[in-house]
Amino acid sequence: MRLTPNQDGVINFGWRGWEGDLPTSFIRHCSENQTLDERTIVYYDETIQTSVKRILPLLSYFHKDSRTDKFGGTSLTGVQPYMGNAIPNLTGSVVFTDFAKKGESQSPIKGVLAYTRAGTDGKHADFHAIETNYDFGTQAAYYMSLGTNLNQTKLYLGVYGSMKVTDFNKGTIFEIIP
Repeated sequence: MRLTPNQDGVINFGWRGWEGDLPTSFIRHCSENQTLDERTIVYYDETIQTSVKRILPLLSYFHKDSRTDKFGGTSLTGVQPYMGNAIPNLTGSVVFTDFAKKGESQSPIKGVLAYTRAGTDGKHADFHAIETNYDFGTQAAYYMSLGTNLNQTKLYLGVYGSMKVTDFNKGTIFEIIP
């Protein structure tokens, strides 16, 4: 569990017991019928103890989204606020990357760049993919990281051609421009 000090003692983000808004779960797959897959809360006692004490996330992104206009992902690999003006539609947004897009028969594999806006109404924020127009050719493009400059007015995307970061000379950093 990650604890961060504050003036009253500690802030509990609920990590380990929670994955965003949902309790951390383990999925036991049923090979004969996927609708019979079982989800079990992994850290049950910890989840119960932290459920009333933890600070809820401002935003949540689910790797498995049933909405047809959304994408599935595998692993959140970067999150940055964008405060610049060069990409007006993103100003004030939270931009994030997912390691690899899931659900489509996509070859080669490619990550996802997306954005959302934090709301104050307690409802789940919607998210949208940002289409990139760089042609990676037949090489995989795993989106490994996302960064900004100090003023958070420029965005940088780290892309790697292999799932293994120990494979040398397969990475590139791109500046995201309109």
